[in-house]
Amino acid sequence: MERIDLGEYGDELRRDPHAVYARLREQGPVHLVRPPGAEEDYASWLVVGYEEARAALADPRLSKDGSKIDLRFLDEDLIGPNLLTVDPPQHTRLRGLVARAFTMRRVERLRPRVQQITDDLLDEVLPAGRADLIGALAYPLAITVICELLGVPEIDRDEFRGLSSEVVAPTNSQTEYDATVRLAEYLRELIEDKRRSGPADDLLSDLIRTTAEDGDRLSPEELRGMAYLLLIAGHETTVNLIGNGVLALLTHPGQLAALRADMGLLDGAIEEMLRYDGPVETATFRYAAEPLEIAGVPIKQGDHVMVGLTAAQRDAARYAEPDRFDIHRDPRGHLAFGHGIHFCLGAPLARLEGRTAIATLLRRAPALTLDGHPTNWLPGLLMRGVRTLPVRW
Repeated sequence: MERIDLGEYGDELRRDPHAVYARLREQGPVHLVRPPGAEEDYASWLVVGYEEARAALADPRLSKDGSKIDLRFLDEDLIGPNLLTVDPPQHTRLRGLVARAFTMRRVERLRPRVQQITDDLLDEVLPAGRADLIGALAYPLAITVICELLGVPEIDRDEFRGLSSEVVAPTNSQTEYDATVRLAEYLRELIEDKRRSGPADDLLSDLIRTTAEDGDRLSPEELRGMAYLLLIAGHETTVNLIGNGVLALLTHPGQLAALRADMGLLDGAIEEMLRYDGPVETATFRYAAEPLEIAGVPIKQGDHVMVGLTAAQRDAARYAEPDRFDIHRDPRGHLAFGHGIHFCLGAPLARLEGRTAIATLLRRAPALTLDGHPTNWLPGLLMRGVRTLPVRW
């Protein structure tokens, strides 16, 4: 199969990847591609069809553990294993230990605090009449919640924002390396501080203390890896859920009016936002641990596979008129948080923050509208979101 150089699409792939993926889907659900910025001879498979993507996300032959094909990555070496870099039985063990501390009850206890943070942020910005919604609401809400949840000191949060941005949407390979090194160092220090200071009511402290029935506990490297995953994934996805969701509403005034008229539609609207323009464009890499086929396309052992979440959710074979944003739609089965054993552990928290932020914003800013259309979409194929979202009210 001929390799498609996605870099040739230029800025179109960042601004409107849906159109690019639609053209690819017309030719088939699986393609050999070179991602933008990849080495000249690099190739990976990209899955753009819904049924194929859903199946690939749950296929045990597609490994998350790069060591099975002799690959090692910077974040694993410096930070440690996490749920996105291991397979069963190690994945089962890690997820079980984390799930003991990161429970639905803990998430639900955060509801009043999420509302308070949202109200405080809006109290500060609403008198100005206009703002960048990412910088004024989406980011500070998400970073405050996840840092308070994990017990990250407030003084460190600005530094963490810069490090996190470079990790998920790097400016270049050197800045990505530097950010990963510093983040690894910071997490080591944070965990040691918590060990020395004794019991505290935060998730990271609970993870340090968590023990399974057989006495199993997270190692220092595993603690660092899990803290890394929760910090990065726990706020980047929420920021983009809020930003992309508000952008979808403001560019579809009929849907916005329908939601304002009946806020009982909010839960379904959040799910449609996740389907229509979800926060993660492409799932993190998988590797063929053995030869297999996807939609009849032979995948060799050792091949890299990217599952296009954004692409799959605009597949007309799964969703009628997929490019139409419709808060009355039934978007169940969307893949915004993945599928299978790697389904996002933080999905309930992201939904809670998204619902709270958007409902409160619509209630308190009845004249909310765009203040210029955003053009600064995040680079790369991992995250789908804008760096700034100018609005006024």
